[in-house]
Amino acid sequence: MEGEVTFCPKWSSALWFLIFLMSCFYVADAEITCRSCQPGNSWRPQELLLKFDTSVAATGLRGEVFGNEDQAGSAKSQRLRCKAGSAECARNRAEYTEPRLKRSSDNPRAENAENEFAKMKVSLLKMSDQRKKSDGATSPVRHKERARRDSDVDEVRNTGSTQKQDPGVGTGSAAVRRGTRSELRWSGEERRSAGTRQEELKLNSSTFALTGDSSHNQAMVHWSGQNSSVILMLTKLFDFNLNSVTESSLWRSTDYGATYQKLNDKVGAKTILSYLYVSPNNKRKIMLLTDPEVESSLLISSDEGATYQKYRLSFYILSLLFHPEQEDWILAYSHDQKLYSSVEFGRRWQLVHERVAPNRFYWSKMGLDKEPGLIHLETSISEGQGLYVTCKLQNCTDANKGKPFPGYIDPNSLVVQDEYVFVQVSTGGRPIYYVSAKRDVFTPMKLPKYTLPKELHVISTDENRVVAAVQEWNQNETYNLYVSDTSGVFYTLALENVVSSMGLEGNVMVDLYEVAGIKGVFLGNKKTDNQVKTYITYNRGRDWRLLQAPSKDLRGSSIHCVLPYCSLHLHLHVSANPYTSGNIASRDSAPGIIVASGSIGSELTNGNVSVFITSDAGNTWRQIFEEEYAVLYLDQGGALVAIRHTPLPIRHLWLSFDEGRQWNKYSFTNTPLFVDGVLGEPGEETLIMTIFGHVSHRSEWQLVKIDFRSIFNRRCTEVDYQTWHLHNQGEPCLMGVKRIYRKLKPTSRCVMGKTYSVTMTSGPCDCTEADFECDYGYERRTDGNCSPAFWFHPSSMSRSCTTGMTFLNSTGYRKVVSNNCTAGVSAEYTARRQQCPVQAPKGLHLVTSEGSLTATLATNVTFLVFLEEGDGARTSITLDFGDGHAVTYSNVSSIEDGIKHVYKAVGIYRVTATGENSLGSETATLYLHVTCQLEYIHLSAPFVAVRNKEVNLTAVLWPSQVGTVTYIWWIGNNTEPVITLEGSVACTFSREGVNTVTVQVSAGNNILQDRKTIAVHEFFRSHLLAFSSNLDEHNPDVAEWRLDVSRVIKNSLIQATGVKEDQLLVTVLPGLPTAAEFFLLPDKQLTEGKQEKSAAHLDQLSEVLLSALNQNLVQFTLRPGVQVTVYAAHLSAAPLVDTSENHSGSAMLMLLSVVVAGLAVFVIYKFKRKIPGLNVYAQMQNDKEQEMKSPANPTEATPSSQQDLVHSLEILDTELNSRPIGCMKPHVHVKFSTELPTYIV
Repeated sequence: MEGEVTFCPKWSSALWFLIFLMSCFYVADAEITCRSCQPGNSWRPQELLLKFDTSVAATGLRGEVFGNEDQAGSAKSQRLRCKAGSAECARNRAEYTEPRLKRSSDNPRAENAENEFAKMKVSLLKMSDQRKKSDGATSPVRHKERARRDSDVDEVRNTGSTQKQDPGVGTGSAAVRRGTRSELRWSGEERRSAGTRQEELKLNSSTFALTGDSSHNQAMVHWSGQNSSVILMLTKLFDFNLNSVTESSLWRSTDYGATYQKLNDKVGAKTILSYLYVSPNNKRKIMLLTDPEVESSLLISSDEGATYQKYRLSFYILSLLFHPEQEDWILAYSHDQKLYSSVEFGRRWQLVHERVAPNRFYWSKMGLDKEPGLIHLETSISEGQGLYVTCKLQNCTDANKGKPFPGYIDPNSLVVQDEYVFVQVSTGGRPIYYVSAKRDVFTPMKLPKYTLPKELHVISTDENRVVAAVQEWNQNETYNLYVSDTSGVFYTLALENVVSSMGLEGNVMVDLYEVAGIKGVFLGNKKTDNQVKTYITYNRGRDWRLLQAPSKDLRGSSIHCVLPYCSLHLHLHVSANPYTSGNIASRDSAPGIIVASGSIGSELTNGNVSVFITSDAGNTWRQIFEEEYAVLYLDQGGALVAIRHTPLPIRHLWLSFDEGRQWNKYSFTNTPLFVDGVLGEPGEETLIMTIFGHVSHRSEWQLVKIDFRSIFNRRCTEVDYQTWHLHNQGEPCLMGVKRIYRKLKPTSRCVMGKTYSVTMTSGPCDCTEADFECDYGYERRTDGNCSPAFWFHPSSMSRSCTTGMTFLNSTGYRKVVSNNCTAGVSAEYTARRQQCPVQAPKGLHLVTSEGSLTATLATNVTFLVFLEEGDGARTSITLDFGDGHAVTYSNVSSIEDGIKHVYKAVGIYRVTATGENSLGSETATLYLHVTCQLEYIHLSAPFVAVRNKEVNLTAVLWPSQVGTVTYIWWIGNNTEPVITLEGSVACTFSREGVNTVTVQVSAGNNILQDRKTIAVHEFFRSHLLAFSSNLDEHNPDVAEWRLDVSRVIKNSLIQATGVKEDQLLVTVLPGLPTAAEFFLLPDKQLTEGKQEKSAAHLDQLSEVLLSALNQNLVQFTLRPGVQVTVYAAHLSAAPLVDTSENHSGSAMLMLLSVVVAGLAVFVIYKFKRKIPGLNVYAQMQNDKEQEMKSPANPTEATPSSQQDLVHSLEILDTELNSRPIGCMKPHVHVKFSTELPTYIV
């Protein structure tokens, strides 16, 4: 039995919650949570957390750990919980983490020591049959744990520093429930035993101190059990400042804990151990992990920890998952999301898969999966997508991978539990939950139509049905419970508004408890009119009722509590640690006995908590303590032991041999002890226990071994047993049978022993209406009858029918799962078999497997087609992809895996699916946006613009066709953008100066932008410049180079012509051959702002500049030996403004158009290889074209005439049309300029 013990007088069981966090599935906002997934696979000693109060010499018992290994494994009576915001169950990856004890040097206020104590319990998941076989392995699905105080404190308090997250263990801590009364107050049981002060009753015990470990604040314990006397204990000093283990000691006992031997020399004196694992199938096999901060290795023992072999690891283990049957098969999950496997109990490891989602890997299940070495896992494809794959243990290659679900799933949503597999896919912001039963095809889970779940958690998959907790659209703190049919597809409401709470790590805990030993009995806390009340069901949620309060209290006084105004209410919190006492407990070996903390009144309260017990499965209850006690089952339920929750040291415990009717006080030590935890021998017998504690806040750990065998004087015989008839308020027929159990008589004080087994005889009952629940689509009315919901059409239930065959036509009722009634009203309520009707197809649905309306060019798109009604076997399906291709299938079943198609062009496609048979047809339509990645944009804009004249702005994309695109334009100082679907806009600038234009292009999830600056003036002249060819050899075509060269050119022009600096703008254009442009601005003082004077002045300046250029007077030195000459080109890149009044506006516009067209042709022709967005043709050429060189004669730099320009444009258009344009990579020799266009002023 592995139990990790962590010392925490104030939070004594605090770690139990921590351990259980890993047993739980953490819900992502879109996940599926379950309760008992993958039982018995992940096995690791659990830790107890203990903390010492150093401000007071005696801090007292803050919490205890009670129980034993098998109790944890077999207890079906565990509170059900799941993870927050998802649809998956929490799972303990490093299973069997033993109770952990933890102590620290915190200084909580002494005066508030008792009230500050966090009275928190954590519910434990119910284990499935597989878990039972493996003695306590935890579930693979993520569960959400619940923790609630029973004091007036609203929140769970943590003492000490934040703990480092352990492999397989959560990061939080939970404190056990404590009473709010003073230790000095007499309780009822003390009064009972104080009548005569006779010789004190003592238990047979021995104490052993762990010498030298007084500073260690954590411990992990493994008790082998199974007729073994070996106990292993790993103690550690966890440094919260360093967040790591700095010291460790390994202890071993071979005499049931009477004495211990320190084994540090056997594992290495300098080796620091961090965790202890045990094989669930062979408890003689032990695995120890070293602290990864020092070294990454493991030590393996095959002889119950007597000897060890050390093996180095190349990765850091976060969690382990043992195979449920093969003792040497292990899966290990690493810190970098890699999954490893070992078939030699960790001696050798092999990489299985990378990018595996945390806690989303599961072993195969015999009888359902084809081979035992199969692994179910979820891989992470992207931030919002996962993929469900199956993989062979030793051969996980792409060729051997299976993809049971067609398409992507939501991250962290895969749950494999028993015969069911669950995934979640979000479409349009709404989650769709899919289920596969017995590894069959996936089908959407059918909840009542307007449930509209925000969260869904799988609570249980026992007895071939699913119990799910659903938080609906109008709920915030409560959940509704739904139960399914055997297929796991159709769900009906079982209980509304079940209380939940948020635990540490964002885990959701649901107040639902399944009683162990009696199938079909559940307890639940329901919120009604802001009051929480406890209800019980005996038929798996079909009917619920309040609990009848005890008739008398401990003093024998009558309790006046009348239903429904007053009843008994229970806290349904199960300890997260299998060795920690919780608020409620029941055992398979003691059917009918339930011990729980609670209160009597109109609602459940956290104050005035007492302890109650029932011996008849909840029909009648008795009060056994007025304050909170931790109660442990001994001898398979033949005796009960109780230890009081108190902040003071204790030396006594209480024993009862008659199901809690009488209690005897025993001392277990001579010196009062702060009890940190209690660990019982594995097995339901549990007659040997070890109490962990300390006598002071800095003392060595004291291990008190208690042997209860001395208080029993004989073995039980047949005369010590009696029969007990299970009933519900006198009704003996429950779940269709009458059950009679054999139980120990309350007056018998004997040992039942390991040979005892629960025996039960049953007899069939005639079916009544109470054996049937409402079928899917039906609701129970106030008169008790089931009627169709307003949204439900009963005919839809025959949608899977094939003409000529039969189907079961629902009567509105279905028998409760596992109900074994016969005859009676069975024929009246059971679905009737009828011939399948012949009907036209109806309810045809067409979606993509990813649930999206977009697809990427040249990739597979999988379409899924669903038919709600109609003869699927005789209904043909035609799917038109909208691109000229279509396919037809003879029936719906032939396309269950989806229809794949690849689109070769970007666009919006109208995809239609048509289902047709002899009676009619049905059509579904989907508009699919096929896109490709937008890689680059270029904003084409003039460098200089005329005030109040329209300017065209154009965004050029690459690739040019990427799908649906939105353009957002930010022009000048406008506070609101202009949004268009076109890549061009026209604008005017009313003020002279520098204006900034920014365009953002949104394509799918990608947004790119480009920015340009435009100088706005009333009048200007411009002209193109060319350069001697040697400049091209030194042109790196980067923005900074062009900026510097522009400044040099401007200075050269000023020196050669004497033009004022503020009248000249120069910019070097991107691309090769190198080209530039200069702009002349009028002198406003000289021209007085008049148009005629400005035009004349600009003409004079132009002649001066052109003259200097034509005479080769403008030169500059690029570098030593490189002299560059600047020439005047013949074509202007900016509109020439005619300022004469004789020209009409239309003539002027025509002139501007011709010049702009000529310039565009020139740029395309001359610079087509380098200008972004205009060089598509050049990019698509596979053969390298010869670069065009600028001739020495500037007149040869441009076509000789406008006719030549037009001819060049025609040739270019022809070549462009001859090539496809799409998502193509640029030519390797083509470069793109990403600079912000600038000009030199």
